[in-house]
Order: sequence, then C-alpha cells, then structure tokens
Amino acid sequence: MNYIENKFFSIKKLIPKNIEILAVSKSQDISYIERLYKIGHRDFGENYVQEMIEKYKKLPKDIRWHMIGRIQSNKLKYIIPFIHLIHSVQNMKQIEIINKIALKYNRIVHCLLQIKIGNEESKSGITSQESYKILESENYKIMKNVKIIGIMGMASFQEETEINNEFVYLCKLYRKLKNKYGHYILSMGMSRDYHIAIKYGSTIIRLGTSIFGDRIKL
Repeated sequence: MNYIENKFFSIKKLIPKNIEILAVSKSQDISYIERLYKIGHRDFGENYVQEMIEKYKKLPKDIRWHMIGRIQSNKLKYIIPFIHLIHSVQNMKQIEIINKIALKYNRIVHCLLQIKIGNEESKSGITSQESYKILESENYKIMKNVKIIGIMGMASFQEETEINNEFVYLCKLYRKLKNKYGHYILSMGMSRDYHIAIKYGSTIIRLGTSIFGDRIKL
C-alpha cells in the first residue's frame, strides 16, 4: 500500500461512516484511479467532459462517474449514457437538455442544483430563490428522465469564520429542501474545508489533492 491508498484510508477513518468520499480525479493519471478502484472505491469526480470520456473508455464500467464542473450543454450527450450524478446544474435549460437526452437512453439522470454560497466572482451557482423556482416549475414537475436529489456548493477562499457562515447557509437550505422535496444529498466540502463541511451536515465531500496530491498535466 502506498501514498494514495494510505491517504484515502487515513481520511476515511477520521470521518463519519455515513459520509461519502468523492475522489476528484480531474487532471490525475488513470493509474491513480485504478489504485483506489482496487481497494474498493467506486466514486470519482471530473470537471471536463472530454477527460471523463477518455477515462470512462479505459476504466471498469462499474465506476460511478460524477460531473462536478461547469456544464457545457452541447457536450452533455456524451456523458448522459453513463453518468452517475451531475453536481453542477444551474438552470432550467440544462435540466431540459438532460431530460431530453436521458429519454433517448431510457435513463433517469440524478442531478444536484449548484448553489452560490461564496462572494467570489469565480464561484458560480444559483440563489436559493432560483432553486425553489426550478423545483416548483410545472416544466420540471412533468419531466420523467431527470431528478434533482440535492444541492452542491463551493465555499470561498476566506477565513474559517466566513466558510462556516457559507456552509451554515447551505445546510439550512438543504434541510428545507429535504423536508419539502425529500432531497437527500448535500455535496459540500473539498480538500481544504471538508472537516468544516462535515460539521454542518455534508453527505458528500469532494476530495482531490488531499488524496492524490498535486495535480499533474496529462
């Protein structure tokens, strides 16, 4: 057992058993994914469609692929046949496209709404009001091949106090959506702040560098 496996197990031992680790494998060599796969891990996250497709073709088909990057609507057709969960849905147009493509493959694609919780311009996402508007829309309610099952958010690069506030906000929204719609996933927390995210109820933490180390160029 080497560095990657040791880091994975050391983190797993320190977090509650009900917390899912999403290994963020973007810009990481396929051999690194294979090493986690051999010890039983199946959930991997990618930011870019082309990179995900290349890895999907070369790796075992029981891997559960998660799209965590910005959605390029014109490329959704390439991942809908096999995607496990899309974390970054931000508008009705994207939902409509996912539903239309999923219908062709007789699939129900699960998605998360990405909520903007940080003040940085680089952070994308929608407001809580916009999330309710989507979920209450008649258009979404009649869709049969896409299902929103939770929310995702990325904290800003701020002091811990600010990150706490951002995660508290997202957790409160998650609880309201869970009570009203039955949502059960809160994708919150990355390598730099997952310990805080867990404290506020995250169900999925997205870990890249804390498992794999620095990213490499493929």
